[in-house]
Order: sequence, then structure tokens, then C-alpha cells
Amino acid sequence: MATLGVNIDHVATLRQARLGKEPDTLFAAAIAEQNGADQITIHLREDRRHMQLWDLKMLKKTVQTKLNLEMAAVDEIVNIACSIKPDTVTLVPEKREELTTEGGLNLKIENIEKYIKQLKDNNIEVSVFIEPNLEMIKLAKELGADAVEIHTGKYANLTDKKEIENEILRIKKAAKLIKTGGMRLAAGHGLNYHNILPILELNLIEEYNIGHSIISRAVFFGMAEAVSKMKSMINGIF
Repeated sequence: MATLGVNIDHVATLRQARLGKEPDTLFAAAIAEQNGADQITIHLREDRRHMQLWDLKMLKKTVQTKLNLEMAAVDEIVNIACSIKPDTVTLVPEKREELTTEGGLNLKIENIEKYIKQLKDNNIEVSVFIEPNLEMIKLAKELGADAVEIHTGKYANLTDKKEIENEILRIKKAAKLIKTGGMRLAAGHGLNYHNILPILELNLIEEYNIGHSIISRAVFFGMAEAVSKMKSMINGIF
């Protein structure tokens, strides 16, 4: 049975719009956990556009399930992670001008092997967020990654039926190679209550990290309903 990681970044986005205290990220995480979330995911960006260091520190103290920190492979954030020690770190690409993560991480970047070793030496599970690219998956294994999160953004943005089918096939091949390599398999980015269905039918993904669509639904139906609905779908209950 797959697990659900709920990304609560956009709760912080709403808070930072007024630079105030509401909505509270800790409260959002607690409601998510109470309604089926197996993990809380946050992205501490270099520009601190939503999540702040305070959020990470407090969530580390209060999250009852697992805390997954998405982050760039840079000295500052790696050192923060090694100090605070989330359960999992997911290395992602990051550009200051982007609205959201635009693709998978290039594992050929400088110092990536050093950062992975540094994190693992601090007893932090390391996941890499990459495209469903077989070469990158093999490199992830060579670099010592414990897990791979497949970037599903391209799939989520496609509208042509044939292109969607081809991308699902690409994800399927990638998922099988990740499992063959003995790495934990996750998927995320752009998944919602509709386009997740064909991915669920693959019956391969072990973990889904979903944020924007859950927070969007929560605006109308509440956080508890939005999380429990997604968790039910992942469990095969529609």
C-alpha cells in the first residue's frame, strides 16, 4: 500500500503574503497527520519565499509521522539539514526565478556525491528528485541515494492522449529500474485528484508527495477532507 506525503509549502505561501502568523504550518501538519498523511513534506528554499527556518525547526519537534525536507544541493541548506536532521532529505533543483520546481535534478552537478555522503553520515535518508530517465536512475544508485522521487510534472502538464500514454510508459520503466536497484520509489509534482489515477494503476509507486492540489481543495472543503480524500484514493477507495 502506498504512503502519502502532504506538502504544506503553500500554507506558508499564504502566510507570507501578509508576513503574519496565519495560517499556521504546524496546525496544517497536525490536521494532515490526523487525516491520513504518512509524511509531511516541506521545501526550505534558498530565498525563503514560503517555508522559513523556524518552520523547519518547529515541524521537526512536532511532526509525529516523518518529516521530508526538499532542498537544493548547496552548502547552506545541507548544513541546516545536518543540524536539524529531518527523517528524509529530497534533493531538488532550484532556481530563484521559477514559480515552482520545473524539472528533475541533474545528478551530474558539482558536489552532489559529497552532499549525499554528508547527509547519510548524519543518519538522514537521501532521496533525489529526478526525471524518469534511466541514465539518471543508474547514476542515483551509483551516488548512494536511498530513494528516488520521479518528477511527474511533465506527465501532469500533457494534454495529448498519445503523449500521456508515452509518458506513463516512461514512468513505468523508470519505476521498475528504481525498484530493481533496491531504492525506495516515490513520485510527485503536479499530481491531483484526477491525473493520479493512471499512475495509481501502475501499482508500483510506494510514496506520493502531493501539495498544491491538496491545499487548493482545502480552500473549499477544508484540510481534513482534502487529505483524507487523497489518502483514500491512494488506498484504492474512490
